Amino acid sequence: MYLNCHSYYSLRFGTFSETDLLTLAEENNIKCLALTDINNTSACLNFIRKAKEYKIKPIIGVDFRNNHQPLYIGLAKNNEGYKELNDFLSYHSHEKINFPETAPVFKQAYIIYPIQKVISLNKTEFLTNEFIGVSITEISKLRLSRLKSLEHKLVILQPVTFRNKKDFNAHRLLRAIDNNILLSRLPETQQACFSEKMIPYHEIEEKFSEFDFIIKNTIAIQKNCTIDFDFSKNKPSLNQKTYTGTIEEDNTLLRELCQKELLYRYPNPKQEVLDRLEKELSLITKMQFVSYFLINWRIISYAQSKGYYYVGRGSGANSIVAYLLRITDVDPIELDLYFERFINTHRTSPPDFDIDFSWKDRQDITRFIFEEFDHVALLGTYITFHYKGAVRELGKVFGLPKFEIDKLSEGDYDYNTLDHIHKLVIIYSNLVQGIPNYLSIHASGILISEHPLHFYSATDLPPKGFPTVHYDMIIAEDLGLYKFDILGQRGLAKIKDAIKIIKYNQPEVADFDIHDISRFKKDPKINTLIKEAKCLACFYVESPAMRMLLSKLKTDNYLGLVAASSIIRPGVAKSGMMREYILREHDIERRKKSHPIMLDLMNETYGIMVYQEDVIKVAHFFAKLTLDEADVLRRGMSGKFRSRKEFKDVKEKFINNCKNEGYKESLIHEIWNQVASFAGYAFPKGHSASYAVESYQSLFLKAYFPLEYLVATLNNGGGFYRPEIYLHEAEMLGATIQTPCINTSNHEHTIIDKNIFLGLMILRNLDLKTTQTILTDRNQNGPYTSLDNFIDRVQISIEQISILIKIEAFRFTEKNKHELLWEAHFKINGAPTQQHNQPLLFKEKRTEYKLPELKTSELETAFEQIESFGFPLSGYYKILASPPKNKNSANQLYKYTNKFIDIYGYLIAMKNTKTHSGKRMAFGTFLDQFGNIFDTVIFPKTQERYKLKGRGIYRIYGKVVEEFNFLSIEVIKIIKQDYIPDPRYV
Repeated sequence: MYLNCHSYYSLRFGTFSETDLLTLAEENNIKCLALTDINNTSACLNFIRKAKEYKIKPIIGVDFRNNHQPLYIGLAKNNEGYKELNDFLSYHSHEKINFPETAPVFKQAYIIYPIQKVISLNKTEFLTNEFIGVSITEISKLRLSRLKSLEHKLVILQPVTFRNKKDFNAHRLLRAIDNNILLSRLPETQQACFSEKMIPYHEIEEKFSEFDFIIKNTIAIQKNCTIDFDFSKNKPSLNQKTYTGTIEEDNTLLRELCQKELLYRYPNPKQEVLDRLEKELSLITKMQFVSYFLINWRIISYAQSKGYYYVGRGSGANSIVAYLLRITDVDPIELDLYFERFINTHRTSPPDFDIDFSWKDRQDITRFIFEEFDHVALLGTYITFHYKGAVRELGKVFGLPKFEIDKLSEGDYDYNTLDHIHKLVIIYSNLVQGIPNYLSIHASGILISEHPLHFYSATDLPPKGFPTVHYDMIIAEDLGLYKFDILGQRGLAKIKDAIKIIKYNQPEVADFDIHDISRFKKDPKINTLIKEAKCLACFYVESPAMRMLLSKLKTDNYLGLVAASSIIRPGVAKSGMMREYILREHDIERRKKSHPIMLDLMNETYGIMVYQEDVIKVAHFFAKLTLDEADVLRRGMSGKFRSRKEFKDVKEKFINNCKNEGYKESLIHEIWNQVASFAGYAFPKGHSASYAVESYQSLFLKAYFPLEYLVATLNNGGGFYRPEIYLHEAEMLGATIQTPCINTSNHEHTIIDKNIFLGLMILRNLDLKTTQTILTDRNQNGPYTSLDNFIDRVQISIEQISILIKIEAFRFTEKNKHELLWEAHFKINGAPTQQHNQPLLFKEKRTEYKLPELKTSELETAFEQIESFGFPLSGYYKILASPPKNKNSANQLYKYTNKFIDIYGYLIAMKNTKTHSGKRMAFGTFLDQFGNIFDTVIFPKTQERYKLKGRGIYRIYGKVVEEFNFLSIEVIKIIKQDYIPDPRYV
C-alpha cells in the first residue's frame, strides 16, 4: 500500500536508510513496498538486494520534484521501466533544468500524480499508465471532489518519510540546512507533513474501507511491478564483455601481446617465468577476465602514446601478464608475489588495477576512456554528515554565533553547563551523523559496462563534466560492475617536471633513465637517504611517521622499503604489529616466538601480517577457510562491508575453525585482532612494491638533483608539507632564493644554476589573468625597462601593481618600493591602464615627482612576504618579540638522551590522535632555530593543559627519549611565542 517512501538518499530530506525502511515495513506487516527517493536512485539497488532478506516485494521509482515541490511519482513496472525513469531523471539532471509539470509518456513505468497536483493542474485526461494518488489526510478532500468518479484512476499514495517525532525534527533541521536559513524561518512548503508515516497494513485498509476500489487499484499496481537484479555470488560480470568484439579474438590478442613483450621484460626468460605466464593466461581466460586486462592495456597504450607517466599498482601488480602488458612495473617473480591474491578460481570479481597518472594528465585519460568505450560513468560516493560539519551546520540553523559554533565543533565544552539550544545542537548532530549530505565522485572509480548504465541508476553530471552513477563501489560490486581505478597524483608530475628542469639547468648530466629501477635499488647514495630518513619531498616516504619508521628500521634496501610502505598504514600500527615488526627486525630471537605456521607463511616479515595477501594466507592456511571465504574476510575489513551478514558468518567460522585446530584462546584472539585491525588499511604487496618503485625514482632525483627536484615539487603544489618547508630545504642544500621579479620570473618557479627564482604563482592575491598578461607582453616585447614602461604596456589595476611593487618585483629599477608605490598611485590614478596590442608610437608623457628619501627595513620585508607568500623567506625566528633564550638545536638531542631539554621549534606538521582510552594526544614536528627537524610527543595531560594554537614558534620543555636510535621529545611544557607587531602599521 506504500508507493511513495523516502530514505535518507532523498538528500537533506529523508532521515533513515533503505534498510531501516524495510525494518519499519516488517514491523508494520507490509509485504510490498516502493522506494521512491526524491530525484535520486542511490538506494534502489541495495533496497532490492535487502528486500529478499525481509521477504518483502520491492518496487522502485522516483519522486520527481522541482525545488522540493511534488510533481509526480514514477514507478518502474520492470527493469526496462527503471531505465526509462533513469533516462528521464538523468537528462534533466545533466541539463540542470526543471522537470515538466506533467510527465512524458513512459512505456514501462507508472506515473502517480498527488491529488493536490491534479487539482492545481486542472488535469482531466490521464494515460493508461497514469493515476491519481490519495494520502490518508486527503480522504476527506476526495469525498468532496469530482475526482472520486474516476474510480479506475485512484490509488493510495501515503508518503513515508518519518518513523517518529525525532525523525520529523531532524527532517526540519535538514531542510533548514538545505535552504541555508534559520529553523524559525523554514517555510512549510519546504518541509514534509508530520503525517508522512507508516501504519500497519490493516489500519491503512480501514482508513480506505469506504473506497475499496482504491485499495484494489493499488494492489493491481503492486502486482504489475516486478524488478530484479542478480546479486548472487556467482553472477556474471556486467562489465564490457569483450575488447575486440569476440571472446576468441580477445584471447588471441592477449596471448600475442604477452609473447611480444616477453623479451623486453625478461631477455632470457627462465622456465619459472614461462610456467607462471602460462598459468596466469589459462586462469585469466577461464575466469573470463581477458577483456578487463585488454581494456587496461588500451588505456596504458594511449598514455604511452601521449608520453604520460603512470604507475600501475594494487593487487594487479601480482600478475606477470600485467607486468608484460606494462600495466605495472613490478616484477612479480622478483618479489614472489602471491598470484592467488589477484585471481583465484573462487574469485568472481575481476582483478583490481589502480593506475596512477599525473594530476595534470588524468583529466585527458578520463576523457579518452569516455570517448573510447560505449557505456562509461564515474562511480559515485556519498559525503555524509560528520560531527564537526553537522555541528557547524546545525549551529547556523539555530542561530548561534560563530565563536560558539567553533567551541562546540572542537568539543571544547562541558555538556552539563550547556543551555537548551546548545544541547539540541549536540543531540541532533549525533542524530544526523552518517546521513548522506551530497553526492560526490569516487576518488578513482570508472565503470565500463556492457549495457547502458541507466539500467542500474540515474546519473548526475558534476562540474568535472562526466556522468556519475548514484551508487558506490560496494553496491556496484554487489551488482557485478567492477571499477577501473584511474587516479591522479602529484608525485608523477614532480618526477616528469624535475627531468625537464634538469635537462634545462644541467644538460650535460641529464642523460639518465628514470625507469632504470634495478640500478637505483643498488645505489648506495639513494639507500643512505632511506636509512637516514632524509627523504623530504620524496613520494610516500617524507611524512614524519615514515621518517620515524625508516629511522627505527634502518631500512637501506628496496624490499625493506616495500614492507615499510605497508607497515606504516593505520591498521598495522593500530594493532601494535608495527612496533612488533621493528622489535623483530632488530632481535633475531624474538622472531622465533612467532607461531610456526605464521612464521612459515610470512617468513619475510618475521611472522607478522603486513600485506593484504597475508590476510588470505592466514585465513586459508591457519584458520582453514576456503579461498573464497578468505577473500570475503579481506574485503569485509573495509568500512561498509564489515556490517554485512557474509562477513559476520566468515568471522564466526574463522574463530570456530581455529578452536577446532586446537589453538589456544589467547593465540586465536591475538591473530584475529591482527586481521581485524589492519586488513582494511593494508596494501597488497604488489601495491607497496609499486609505491616503492616511485619512491626510488623520486629518491634518485633528490639524491643527485635535489634543487631541480624541489623546484618541481613546488611547481606541483608541494607534498606533505607547506611550500615554505621545501624552500627551506632548498636553502639548506645550497640554493639562493630570489623573490619574484617581473623581468625574470615565470608563472612557475624556475632555477638557474643554484638560484631559484620564485614564480608569480606564489603571490596569493595576484590574479592569474594579470600574470598571463604580464608574461605574454614580456615574451612578445621584451623585458620591462621601468615602471613607466610597464604601465604603458600592461593593463593593470592599482591593487594588482601594488602587490608586485610591495614584494619588490620592480627591484631592477633600483628604486625604493615606497617611492614606486607613490609613483604608481599618481600615474594610474586608481583606474586600470589601457592595454595596447602594439607598441605605442607616442608614449604618454608622465609627470615626475620629487619624493623624500624612503627606506625599507628587513622586518618590514618579512611581513610583506608573509602577506604575499604566506611566510617570510628569512624564517619566523627573526620576528620573535623575544629572541630565543638558548641555542639548543635538534643536532644536540643525543646529548640529552633521558634528560630534559629546553628548545624552540617552528611547527611544520601536527598529527592529532587518541589514546586507547579516547583521550586526545598529538605528535608534532618542528624546525629548530638553525633549520633542523625534530619530533615531539604530546601526551594527553600536556595536550589538555597547553593547547597548540596552530602554526608558529613554540618554546618546548621536555624529556629526550630514544628508541632504536630515533630521538624525540616527550613534551612537558609547550608555549607559543609572540611575534613583534607588524612594523608597517606601528
